[in-house]
Amino acid sequence: MLPQEIIRKKRNRNPLTKSEIHSFIKGVTDGTIVDAQTAALTMAIFLNGMSVSETTALTLAMRDSGDVLSWKLDGPVVDKHSSGGVGDKVSLMLAPMIAACGGYVPMISGRGLGHTGGTLDKFDSIPGYQTMPSNDVFRNTVEEVGCAIIGQTGNLAPADKKIYAIRDVCGTVESIELITASILSKKLAAGLEYLVMDLKCGNGAFMADIENARKLAQSIVNVANTAGTKTTAVLTDMNQVLGHSVGNALEVMEAVEYLKGENVDPRLHCITMELCAELLVSAGLFSGEKQALVKLQKVLDSGQALEIFAKMVTALGGPADFCDHPHRYLPKTTIVKPVYSKQAGYVSEMQTRDIGLSIIELKGGRTTPEQKLDYATGYTQFCQIGDFVDDQKPLAMIHAQSEEDYHKAAAALQKAITISPAHVAKNTCVIEKIG
Repeated sequence: MLPQEIIRKKRNRNPLTKSEIHSFIKGVTDGTIVDAQTAALTMAIFLNGMSVSETTALTLAMRDSGDVLSWKLDGPVVDKHSSGGVGDKVSLMLAPMIAACGGYVPMISGRGLGHTGGTLDKFDSIPGYQTMPSNDVFRNTVEEVGCAIIGQTGNLAPADKKIYAIRDVCGTVESIELITASILSKKLAAGLEYLVMDLKCGNGAFMADIENARKLAQSIVNVANTAGTKTTAVLTDMNQVLGHSVGNALEVMEAVEYLKGENVDPRLHCITMELCAELLVSAGLFSGEKQALVKLQKVLDSGQALEIFAKMVTALGGPADFCDHPHRYLPKTTIVKPVYSKQAGYVSEMQTRDIGLSIIELKGGRTTPEQKLDYATGYTQFCQIGDFVDDQKPLAMIHAQSEEDYHKAAAALQKAITISPAHVAKNTCVIEKIG
Protein backbone atom coordinates (compact mmCIF):
# COMPACT_ATOMS: atom_id res chain seq x y z
CA MET A 1 0.00 0.00 0.00
CA LEU A 2 1.33 3.44 -0.92
CA PRO A 3 1.86 5.56 2.20
CA GLN A 4 0.83 8.74 0.40
CA GLU A 5 -2.53 7.17 -0.44
CA ILE A 6 -3.08 6.24 3.21
CA ILE A 7 -2.22 9.82 4.19
CA ARG A 8 -4.53 11.21 1.52
CA LYS A 9 -7.38 8.98 2.67
CA LYS A 10 -7.16 10.20 6.27
CA ARG A 11 -6.60 13.77 5.09
CA ASN A 12 -9.93 13.49 3.26
CA ARG A 13 -11.62 12.34 6.49
CA ASN A 14 -12.14 8.74 5.44
CA PRO A 15 -11.64 5.83 7.87
CA LEU A 16 -8.55 3.66 7.52
CA THR A 17 -8.79 -0.11 7.45
CA LYS A 18 -6.92 -2.36 9.84
CA SER A 19 -4.65 -3.53 7.01
CA GLU A 20 -3.85 0.05 5.96
CA ILE A 21 -2.93 0.99 9.52
CA HIS A 22 -0.77 -2.11 9.98
CA SER A 23 0.94 -1.47 6.63
CA PHE A 24 1.79 2.11 7.56
CA ILE A 25 3.10 1.17 11.03
CA LYS A 26 5.20 -1.60 9.50
CA GLY A 27 6.75 1.01 7.20
CA VAL A 28 7.45 3.33 10.13
CA THR A 29 9.16 0.47 11.95
CA ASP A 30 11.36 -0.75 9.08
CA GLY A 31 12.19 2.73 7.79
CA THR A 32 10.50 2.51 4.41
CA ILE A 33 8.20 5.34 5.49
CA VAL A 34 10.12 8.57 6.10
CA ASP A 35 9.63 11.02 8.95
CA ALA A 36 7.85 13.55 6.72
CA GLN A 37 5.19 10.96 5.83
CA THR A 38 4.76 9.99 9.49
CA ALA A 39 4.38 13.67 10.39
CA ALA A 40 1.80 14.10 7.63
CA LEU A 41 -0.33 11.17 8.82
CA THR A 42 -0.19 12.24 12.45
CA MET A 43 -1.33 15.72 11.43
CA ALA A 44 -4.18 14.22 9.39
CA ILE A 45 -5.20 12.16 12.42
CA PHE A 46 -4.88 15.21 14.67
CA LEU A 47 -7.19 17.23 12.42
CA ASN A 48 -9.72 14.54 11.46
CA GLY A 49 -9.68 12.02 14.31
CA MET A 50 -10.13 8.24 14.30
CA SER A 51 -12.93 5.88 15.29
CA VAL A 52 -12.57 3.51 18.25
CA SER A 53 -11.88 0.63 15.88
CA GLU A 54 -9.19 2.64 14.05
CA THR A 55 -7.58 3.67 17.33
CA THR A 56 -7.59 0.08 18.57
CA ALA A 57 -6.02 -1.11 15.31
CA LEU A 58 -3.37 1.62 15.56
CA THR A 59 -2.62 0.71 19.18
CA LEU A 60 -2.24 -3.00 18.45
CA ALA A 61 -0.14 -2.37 15.34
CA MET A 62 2.23 -0.20 17.36
CA ARG A 63 2.30 -2.78 20.16
CA ASP A 64 3.11 -5.57 17.69
CA SER A 65 5.87 -3.57 15.98
CA GLY A 66 8.29 -5.19 18.46
CA ASP A 67 8.44 -7.67 21.32
CA VAL A 68 5.41 -8.27 23.53
CA LEU A 69 6.40 -9.45 27.00
CA SER A 70 4.65 -12.07 29.07
CA TRP A 71 5.14 -12.75 32.75
CA LYS A 72 4.92 -15.67 35.16
CA LEU A 73 4.95 -14.01 38.57
CA ASP A 74 3.35 -14.60 41.96
CA GLY A 75 1.45 -11.32 41.86
CA PRO A 76 -0.46 -9.12 39.42
CA VAL A 77 1.40 -7.21 36.71
CA VAL A 78 0.28 -3.60 37.01
CA ASP A 79 1.17 -0.07 35.97
CA LYS A 80 0.11 3.57 36.00
CA HIS A 81 0.46 6.17 33.29
CA SER A 82 0.03 9.93 33.36
CA SER A 83 -1.09 12.00 30.39
CA GLY A 84 1.57 14.51 31.36
CA GLY A 85 1.91 17.53 33.57
CA VAL A 86 4.35 20.01 35.07
CA GLY A 87 6.17 18.72 38.14
CA ASP A 88 4.55 15.30 37.84
CA LYS A 89 6.91 12.80 39.44
CA VAL A 90 4.25 10.41 40.77
CA SER A 91 5.61 7.40 38.86
CA LEU A 92 8.89 7.54 40.77
CA MET A 93 7.13 6.88 44.06
CA LEU A 94 4.19 4.81 42.84
CA ALA A 95 6.21 1.96 41.33
CA PRO A 96 8.12 1.03 44.52
CA MET A 97 5.05 1.64 46.68
CA ILE A 98 2.99 -0.80 44.59
CA ALA A 99 5.84 -3.33 44.58
CA ALA A 100 5.99 -3.12 48.37
CA CYS A 101 2.28 -4.01 48.43
CA GLY A 102 2.62 -7.16 46.31
CA GLY A 103 2.29 -5.95 42.74
CA TYR A 104 4.86 -6.12 39.94
CA VAL A 105 5.42 -2.92 37.95
CA PRO A 106 7.16 -3.13 34.54
CA MET A 107 6.88 0.58 33.74
CA ILE A 108 7.70 1.71 30.20
CA SER A 109 8.01 5.50 30.36
CA GLY A 110 8.61 8.31 27.90
CA ARG A 111 10.71 11.43 27.63
CA GLY A 112 9.41 14.96 27.88
CA LEU A 113 6.67 15.80 25.43
CA GLY A 114 5.77 19.38 24.60
CA HIS A 115 5.68 21.46 27.79
CA THR A 116 5.57 18.43 30.11
CA GLY A 117 8.48 16.66 31.74
CA GLY A 118 9.27 13.01 31.05
CA THR A 119 9.81 10.28 33.63
CA LEU A 120 12.66 8.88 31.56
CA ASP A 121 14.48 12.22 31.52
CA LYS A 122 14.29 12.32 35.29
CA PHE A 123 15.98 8.93 35.62
CA ASP A 124 18.60 9.93 33.06
CA SER A 125 19.81 12.46 35.63
CA ILE A 126 20.98 9.56 37.88
CA PRO A 127 24.56 8.57 36.93
CA GLY A 128 24.79 5.04 35.56
CA TYR A 129 21.03 4.37 35.55
CA GLN A 130 20.15 2.42 32.40
CA THR A 131 16.95 3.86 31.01
CA MET A 132 17.34 1.66 27.92
CA PRO A 133 18.42 -1.76 29.22
CA SER A 134 18.05 -5.07 27.43
CA ASN A 135 14.79 -6.94 27.83
CA ASP A 136 16.62 -9.49 30.00
CA VAL A 137 17.83 -6.82 32.43
CA PHE A 138 14.36 -5.29 32.47
CA ARG A 139 12.72 -8.65 33.13
CA ASN A 140 15.21 -9.64 35.85
CA THR A 141 14.79 -6.33 37.65
CA VAL A 142 11.00 -6.64 37.69
CA GLU A 143 11.17 -10.24 38.91
CA GLU A 144 13.80 -9.65 41.60
CA VAL A 145 13.01 -6.11 42.80
CA GLY A 146 9.30 -5.84 41.98
CA CYS A 147 9.50 -2.83 39.68
CA ALA A 148 11.59 -1.30 36.92
CA ILE A 149 11.12 2.09 35.26
CA ILE A 150 12.75 2.23 31.83
CA GLY A 151 12.28 3.68 28.37
CA GLN A 152 11.33 1.97 25.17
CA THR A 153 14.12 -0.34 24.12
CA GLY A 154 14.58 -1.00 20.44
CA ASN A 155 12.42 -4.10 20.76
CA LEU A 156 9.44 -2.71 22.69
CA ALA A 157 6.92 -0.73 20.60
CA PRO A 158 9.63 0.73 18.32
CA ALA A 159 7.03 2.34 16.04
CA ASP A 160 5.73 4.39 18.93
CA LYS A 161 9.25 5.52 19.80
CA LYS A 162 9.64 7.04 16.32
CA ILE A 163 6.15 8.55 16.19
CA TYR A 164 6.45 9.94 19.73
CA ALA A 165 9.58 11.93 18.86
CA ILE A 166 8.00 13.33 15.68
CA ARG A 167 4.78 14.37 17.43
CA ASP A 168 6.77 16.29 20.02
CA VAL A 169 8.18 18.72 17.42
CA CYS A 170 5.40 18.75 14.82
CA GLY A 171 2.44 20.13 16.78
CA THR A 172 0.43 16.89 17.04
CA VAL A 173 0.86 16.15 20.73
CA GLU A 174 -2.73 16.79 21.84
CA SER A 175 -4.56 14.25 19.62
CA ILE A 176 -6.76 11.94 21.73
CA GLU A 177 -6.28 9.04 19.31
CA LEU A 178 -2.50 9.42 19.09
CA ILE A 179 -2.14 9.81 22.85
CA THR A 180 -4.26 6.69 23.38
CA ALA A 181 -2.23 4.61 20.93
CA SER A 182 1.09 5.89 22.22
CA ILE A 183 0.33 5.18 25.85
CA LEU A 184 -1.29 1.81 25.35
CA SER A 185 1.12 0.42 22.76
CA LYS A 186 3.92 0.68 25.34
CA LYS A 187 1.79 -0.55 28.20
CA LEU A 188 0.35 -3.53 26.32
CA ALA A 189 3.83 -4.45 25.02
CA ALA A 190 4.95 -4.67 28.66
CA GLY A 191 2.41 -7.45 29.26
CA LEU A 192 0.20 -5.60 31.75
CA GLU A 193 -2.84 -7.13 33.41
CA TYR A 194 -4.03 -3.95 35.17
CA LEU A 195 -3.56 -0.26 34.44
CA VAL A 196 -4.64 3.00 36.03
CA MET A 197 -4.55 6.16 33.96
CA ASP A 198 -3.78 9.49 35.61
CA LEU A 199 -5.56 11.87 33.27
CA LYS A 200 -4.43 15.42 33.95
CA CYS A 201 -6.93 18.23 33.44
CA GLY A 202 -6.22 21.95 33.57
CA ASN A 203 -4.08 24.67 32.04
CA GLY A 204 -0.90 22.62 32.53
CA ALA A 205 -2.32 19.50 30.87
CA PHE A 206 -2.68 18.52 27.24
CA MET A 207 -6.40 18.33 27.93
CA ALA A 208 -7.20 21.70 29.49
CA ASP A 209 -10.96 21.30 29.80
CA ILE A 210 -12.85 18.59 31.60
CA GLU A 211 -14.84 17.37 28.57
CA ASN A 212 -11.73 16.62 26.50
CA ALA A 213 -10.12 15.03 29.54
CA ARG A 214 -13.12 12.74 29.90
CA LYS A 215 -12.96 11.88 26.19
CA LEU A 216 -9.30 10.87 26.47
CA ALA A 217 -9.94 8.89 29.64
CA GLN A 218 -12.83 7.04 28.02
CA SER A 219 -10.78 6.40 24.87
CA ILE A 220 -7.97 4.82 26.88
CA VAL A 221 -10.35 2.80 29.06
CA ASN A 222 -12.28 1.52 26.01
CA VAL A 223 -9.24 0.53 23.94
CA ALA A 224 -7.28 -1.01 26.83
CA ASN A 225 -10.17 -3.09 28.11
CA THR A 226 -10.94 -4.24 24.57
CA ALA A 227 -7.32 -5.40 24.33
CA GLY A 228 -7.61 -7.38 27.58
CA THR A 229 -5.98 -5.09 30.15
CA LYS A 230 -8.34 -4.07 32.96
CA THR A 231 -8.10 -0.29 33.06
CA THR A 232 -9.57 2.58 35.03
CA ALA A 233 -8.86 6.31 34.85
CA VAL A 234 -8.59 9.03 37.48
CA LEU A 235 -8.95 12.68 36.46
CA THR A 236 -6.59 14.88 38.51
CA ASP A 237 -6.00 18.62 38.64
CA MET A 238 -3.17 20.22 36.65
CA ASN A 239 -3.95 23.91 37.09
CA GLN A 240 -0.75 24.30 39.08
CA VAL A 241 2.66 22.72 39.45
CA LEU A 242 2.47 19.31 41.13
CA GLY A 243 4.81 19.20 44.10
CA HIS A 244 7.38 21.76 45.09
CA SER A 245 9.94 21.09 42.34
CA VAL A 246 10.06 21.19 38.54
CA GLY A 247 13.02 19.92 36.52
CA ASN A 248 14.58 16.51 36.02
CA ALA A 249 17.17 16.04 38.79
CA LEU A 250 15.22 18.29 41.14
CA GLU A 251 12.12 16.10 40.82
CA VAL A 252 14.20 12.97 41.49
CA MET A 253 15.38 14.62 44.69
CA GLU A 254 11.79 15.40 45.68
CA ALA A 255 10.77 11.79 45.02
CA VAL A 256 13.56 10.46 47.25
CA GLU A 257 12.56 12.92 49.98
CA TYR A 258 8.93 11.81 49.64
CA LEU A 259 9.88 8.15 50.09
CA LYS A 260 11.87 9.17 53.18
CA GLY A 261 8.88 11.08 54.56
CA GLU A 262 10.69 14.41 54.29
CA ASN A 263 9.23 17.66 52.95
CA VAL A 264 6.14 15.90 51.55
CA ASP A 265 3.87 18.10 49.42
CA PRO A 266 0.19 17.49 50.39
CA ARG A 267 -1.20 17.58 46.82
CA LEU A 268 1.51 15.26 45.53
CA HIS A 269 0.81 12.86 48.40
CA CYS A 270 -2.95 12.97 47.79
CA ILE A 271 -2.67 12.10 44.11
CA THR A 272 0.04 9.46 44.61
CA MET A 273 -1.95 7.66 47.29
CA GLU A 274 -5.19 7.85 45.30
CA LEU A 275 -3.62 6.33 42.18
CA CYS A 276 -1.84 3.63 44.16
CA ALA A 277 -5.02 2.66 45.99
CA GLU A 278 -7.06 2.59 42.78
CA LEU A 279 -4.54 0.24 41.18
CA LEU A 280 -4.24 -2.07 44.19
CA VAL A 281 -8.01 -2.46 44.47
CA SER A 282 -8.46 -2.94 40.71
CA ALA A 283 -5.80 -5.68 40.75
CA GLY A 284 -7.55 -7.45 43.64
CA LEU A 285 -4.70 -7.05 46.13
CA PHE A 286 -7.03 -5.23 48.55
CA SER A 287 -10.79 -5.35 48.95
CA GLY A 288 -11.27 -1.61 49.33
CA GLU A 289 -9.59 1.77 49.14
CA LYS A 290 -9.35 2.28 52.91
CA GLN A 291 -7.48 -1.00 53.39
CA ALA A 292 -5.13 -0.15 50.53
CA LEU A 293 -4.38 3.33 51.90
CA VAL A 294 -3.46 1.92 55.31
CA LYS A 295 -1.01 -0.52 53.73
CA LEU A 296 0.48 2.17 51.49
CA GLN A 297 1.19 4.43 54.46
CA LYS A 298 2.84 1.49 56.25
CA VAL A 299 5.26 0.80 53.38
CA LEU A 300 6.17 4.49 53.36
CA ASP A 301 6.60 4.80 57.12
CA SER A 302 8.65 1.59 57.38
CA GLY A 303 11.02 2.60 54.60
CA GLN A 304 10.09 -0.47 52.55
CA ALA A 305 9.12 1.56 49.48
CA LEU A 306 12.37 3.56 49.70
CA GLU A 307 14.35 0.33 49.93
CA ILE A 308 12.70 -1.02 46.77
CA PHE A 309 13.39 2.25 44.92
CA ALA A 310 17.06 2.01 45.97
CA LYS A 311 17.27 -1.61 44.79
CA MET A 312 15.73 -0.67 41.43
CA VAL A 313 18.27 2.13 40.92
CA THR A 314 21.14 -0.24 41.72
CA ALA A 315 19.78 -3.09 39.57
CA LEU A 316 19.57 -0.73 36.60
CA GLY A 317 23.14 0.54 36.98
CA GLY A 318 22.81 3.47 39.37
CA PRO A 319 24.88 4.03 42.53
CA ALA A 320 24.27 1.54 45.34
CA ASP A 321 24.13 4.37 47.87
CA PHE A 322 22.11 6.78 45.73
CA CYS A 323 19.19 7.13 48.16
CA ASP A 324 21.59 7.70 51.04
CA HIS A 325 23.44 10.51 49.25
CA PRO A 326 21.37 11.80 46.31
CA HIS A 327 23.01 15.24 46.54
CA ARG A 328 26.34 13.58 45.85
CA TYR A 329 25.20 12.19 42.51
CA LEU A 330 22.56 14.49 41.01
CA PRO A 331 23.83 17.33 38.79
CA LYS A 332 23.72 20.91 40.08
CA THR A 333 23.55 24.35 38.49
CA THR A 334 25.97 27.20 39.05
CA ILE A 335 23.17 29.56 40.11
CA VAL A 336 20.40 28.94 42.68
CA LYS A 337 18.49 32.14 43.44
CA PRO A 338 14.96 33.08 44.53
CA VAL A 339 12.43 34.94 42.42
CA TYR A 340 9.92 37.14 44.24
CA SER A 341 6.50 38.41 43.31
CA LYS A 342 6.27 42.10 42.42
CA GLN A 343 3.52 42.42 45.01
CA ALA A 344 2.58 40.74 48.27
CA GLY A 345 -0.52 38.59 48.31
CA TYR A 346 -1.94 35.13 47.72
CA VAL A 347 -1.20 32.91 44.74
CA SER A 348 -4.56 32.69 42.96
CA GLU A 349 -3.71 31.25 39.54
CA MET A 350 -0.89 29.78 37.47
CA GLN A 351 -0.38 29.53 33.74
CA THR A 352 1.10 26.09 34.30
CA ARG A 353 1.81 25.35 30.65
CA ASP A 354 3.95 28.49 30.44
CA ILE A 355 5.87 27.35 33.50
CA GLY A 356 6.56 24.06 31.73
CA LEU A 357 7.73 25.92 28.63
CA SER A 358 10.11 27.97 30.76
CA ILE A 359 11.92 24.74 31.65
CA ILE A 360 12.64 24.30 27.94
CA GLU A 361 14.19 27.78 27.95
CA LEU A 362 16.43 26.57 30.79
CA LYS A 363 17.43 23.65 28.51
CA GLY A 364 15.63 21.17 30.72
CA GLY A 365 13.27 20.26 27.84
CA ARG A 366 13.57 19.76 24.10
CA THR A 367 12.94 21.71 20.92
CA THR A 368 14.32 18.90 18.70
CA PRO A 369 13.99 15.12 19.20
CA GLU A 370 17.70 14.43 19.79
CA GLN A 371 18.49 17.51 21.87
CA LYS A 372 20.64 16.88 24.95
CA LEU A 373 19.17 18.21 28.18
CA ASP A 374 20.59 20.03 31.14
CA TYR A 375 19.21 17.79 33.87
CA ALA A 376 20.14 20.18 36.69
CA THR A 377 17.97 23.17 35.80
CA GLY A 378 14.50 23.96 37.10
CA TYR A 379 12.69 25.17 40.19
CA THR A 380 12.42 24.21 43.84
CA GLN A 381 10.30 25.56 46.72
CA PHE A 382 7.62 26.29 44.14
CA CYS A 383 4.61 28.16 45.50
CA GLN A 384 1.13 26.66 45.39
CA ILE A 385 -2.31 28.17 44.89
CA GLY A 386 -3.43 29.63 48.21
CA ASP A 387 0.12 30.36 49.43
CA PHE A 388 1.03 33.83 50.67
CA VAL A 389 4.09 35.35 48.96
CA ASP A 390 5.96 38.60 49.55
CA ASP A 391 9.53 39.93 49.52
CA GLN A 392 10.50 37.23 52.05
CA LYS A 393 8.58 34.23 50.66
CA PRO A 394 9.61 33.60 47.03
CA LEU A 395 7.57 32.26 44.16
CA ALA A 396 10.31 29.66 43.68
CA MET A 397 14.05 29.05 43.76
CA ILE A 398 15.47 29.10 40.24
CA HIS A 399 18.27 26.68 39.32
CA ALA A 400 20.03 28.09 36.23
CA GLN A 401 23.44 27.96 34.56
CA SER A 402 23.79 31.69 33.81
CA GLU A 403 22.52 35.05 35.01
CA GLU A 404 20.81 35.54 31.66
CA ASP A 405 18.92 32.26 32.03
CA TYR A 406 18.00 33.17 35.61
CA HIS A 407 16.51 36.53 34.60
CA LYS A 408 14.53 34.97 31.73
CA ALA A 409 13.09 32.33 34.06
CA ALA A 410 12.32 34.90 36.75
CA ALA A 411 10.40 37.07 34.28
CA ALA A 412 8.52 34.00 33.00
CA LEU A 413 7.41 32.97 36.51
CA GLN A 414 6.35 36.50 37.48
CA LYS A 415 4.22 36.64 34.36
CA ALA A 416 2.77 33.13 34.77
CA ILE A 417 1.72 33.42 38.43
CA THR A 418 -1.21 35.64 39.45
CA ILE A 419 -1.23 37.25 42.90
CA SER A 420 -4.44 38.43 44.61
CA PRO A 421 -4.96 40.39 47.84
CA ALA A 422 -7.61 37.98 49.14
CA HIS A 423 -6.96 34.40 50.26
CA VAL A 424 -7.80 31.77 47.63
CA ALA A 425 -9.00 28.22 48.32
CA LYS A 426 -6.73 25.38 47.27
CA ASN A 427 -7.69 23.25 44.25
CA THR A 428 -9.21 19.81 44.55
CA CYS A 429 -6.61 17.15 43.75
CA VAL A 430 -8.83 14.37 42.38
CA ILE A 431 -11.69 15.41 40.11
CA GLU A 432 -13.40 12.09 39.27
CA LYS A 433 -12.88 8.46 38.34
CA ILE A 434 -13.83 6.65 35.13
CA GLY A 435 -14.18 2.87 35.16
